[in-house]
Amino acid sequence: MKGHPEKFILDRIAKYSSYVFKTSLIGSPVVVFGGLKGNQFLFSNENKLVQVWFPHAIYKIFGFPATSSKEEANKTRNFFQILTKPVALQGQVGLMDTVAHRYFVTHWEKKEMVLVSQITNQYTFSLACRLLMSVEDPNFVAILEKPFGVMLRGLFSIPIDLPGTPFNRAIKASALIRKKIWVIFKQRKIDLAEGRASPTQDLLSRMILASDENGNFMPEEEIALRIFGVILPSHDTIVSVCTSIVKYLAELPDIYQRVYQEQLEIAKSKESGELLNWEDIQKMTHSWNVACEAMRLAPPNQGFYREALKDFTYNGFSIPRGWKLHWNAYTTHKDSEFFPEPNKFDPSRFEGFGPAPYTYVPFGGGPRMCPGKEFARLEILVFMHHLVKRFRWEKIIPDEKIVYNPIANPEKGLPIRLFPHES
Repeated sequence: MKGHPEKFILDRIAKYSSYVFKTSLIGSPVVVFGGLKGNQFLFSNENKLVQVWFPHAIYKIFGFPATSSKEEANKTRNFFQILTKPVALQGQVGLMDTVAHRYFVTHWEKKEMVLVSQITNQYTFSLACRLLMSVEDPNFVAILEKPFGVMLRGLFSIPIDLPGTPFNRAIKASALIRKKIWVIFKQRKIDLAEGRASPTQDLLSRMILASDENGNFMPEEEIALRIFGVILPSHDTIVSVCTSIVKYLAELPDIYQRVYQEQLEIAKSKESGELLNWEDIQKMTHSWNVACEAMRLAPPNQGFYREALKDFTYNGFSIPRGWKLHWNAYTTHKDSEFFPEPNKFDPSRFEGFGPAPYTYVPFGGGPRMCPGKEFARLEILVFMHHLVKRFRWEKIIPDEKIVYNPIANPEKGLPIRLFPHES
């Protein structure tokens, strides 16, 4: 429901007086798990009783075989985790700062009004291309960015493959993206062979040179597909979070002021032209609490799907093997038992030890917790630093609603009016 995306789930929890119930989602019967115990059960039984599941339409759009194994999916996660370890992330702060500075000078400064969702998408997408594939050409990035948006809008559309439908457009967009990534891939192989590229410079190089225990390299088409599959989640959810932060800071001047003071102190500590570093990021504690509260109230993804690996019983309900399951972040994020006054924006919830385990789940949990959590934290904080040290702003549409399609975003893209700080 527009403006209240959690209503469908929370109304049924109230109706059935249960945090587990059967319903119909994405055109299929699905068992919804909710609450602290539901999250704990699913996250702790990952790859034991349940495994990750996506609708077959998503496999068709991405171009992955529907029979892709759990082990193959984990390969991609392992590669991405290498790039998101603290030691690797520390080396990326300066690069992110450089990209963010260029982005704000080009797309924000000297503008009276911006459409936050659209303009933030440009930032996160260009940064993903730079960090994952070392692609810097803004024209090439722009060519990739548009079909990514078309594809994203079709992921959870009705899977009717007829000309003009969102599903059909998503399939065509996906094919175009893979074709463009293939060009990058072929050139990188040449550059690696001739010493013009580093074996460890990004995810693409690592995948090209990786081999299994028998010395076999990953098939070329599979590398292109997996790079494609990593770019999407590495930027679209961050767009949602950054947009939500801008929304809440516009609505809450007291919260904005504290974030501004924190970021201003960091900015004042830097010499002219000096880049942000890892120590600066660690000082942004209140800014990150604000980001976490934004993700609690508007999680970029409402939840994810699982599939039962075997028959099991939960809370008196028999769940047969093969049934589809869904966990939803709102069932704990909006629960007053864990978050008093759940609709109030209160970053202090994340001070000290923060929320109880399994109650705050914007990144999921268990073995399938998002491997890019720390990458997202770094990218979001660098964005906040550049934004608040330059501007105050106000919303142009006061009561704009949040919608999911499939990622959370304001219905009209959050247009805002900018007020630059005096030098």
